[in-house]
Amino acid sequence: MIEICEVGPRDGLQNECKIVPTAQKVELINKLIEAGIRNIEAVSFVNPKVVPPMADAEEVLKSLPKRDDVRFGGLVLSRSGLERALKTNVDFLHVVTTTSDSFNLRNAKRTVDQAVGELSLVINEGTASGKGVAGVLGTAFGCPFEGEVPLENVLKVAEKFLEAGCTEITLADTTGMANPNQVQEVVNSFLDTFGKDLSLGLHFHNTRGLGLANVLAGYQAGVRRFDSSIAGLGGCPFAPKAVGNVCTEDMINMFHGMGIDTDTDLASILETAKWMETVMERPLDGMLLKAGIV
Repeated sequence: MIEICEVGPRDGLQNECKIVPTAQKVELINKLIEAGIRNIEAVSFVNPKVVPPMADAEEVLKSLPKRDDVRFGGLVLSRSGLERALKTNVDFLHVVTTTSDSFNLRNAKRTVDQAVGELSLVINEGTASGKGVAGVLGTAFGCPFEGEVPLENVLKVAEKFLEAGCTEITLADTTGMANPNQVQEVVNSFLDTFGKDLSLGLHFHNTRGLGLANVLAGYQAGVRRFDSSIAGLGGCPFAPKAVGNVCTEDMINMFHGMGIDTDTDLASILETAKWMETVMERPLDGMLLKAGIV
């Protein structure tokens, strides 16, 4: 079965000009839960001055339902983010670094090695505090400034994160540079290096129209956990030309058409996507929003 990590409340909204009120973020998350989504990246513990749409992380988490069958994640980029996260009831910390020095230096003013050193301590402290920790490796399929990122660099960061205590790794295509052949090669290398028991996820953007093709390539290579965003919302405020994420309802529709279970209600997900268009007050990118369910 496919496990969906819905990133719409975080990655979907962080780059929007319109700041969605806390109450509507909570309503979105509740609608996603009602439709069967059980893994939700709900918030981001980043500097509110840098990313204003994510300033209400604590308020969002306080308003969410307490359910044993639903996992709420929060993005952490630094020790200050960890300190905020540990004061909340967030279930999982999504600890993020990119794997390209050029990208990291421009956006975090530190090299990848410097970031990994600090974040390894963040991971250690997070796990010691009883939180689950997933490592998210950005620019894993290419950097907008450097181009190709050597696979050995990505593997090295993953190894450090796993040694520090991460139980999951997600490879993120930060600006939508991946292609299906590359996805299969990278996934195969990860599973060969760390074993097929590694909990590996994939996070794609649809910048060049290959989002779903890359999801399918990852599935065929053995991955069963994928990030996606309702109605195709999303984009990184630090990555040039990073448009929306893989669209949740479009991805579910693809898997259901192939006879692959996602344990979600596609019709309810599509209604949530339509509702998001009213919230954002503009047409959104999902294809099922335009074509409907067959």
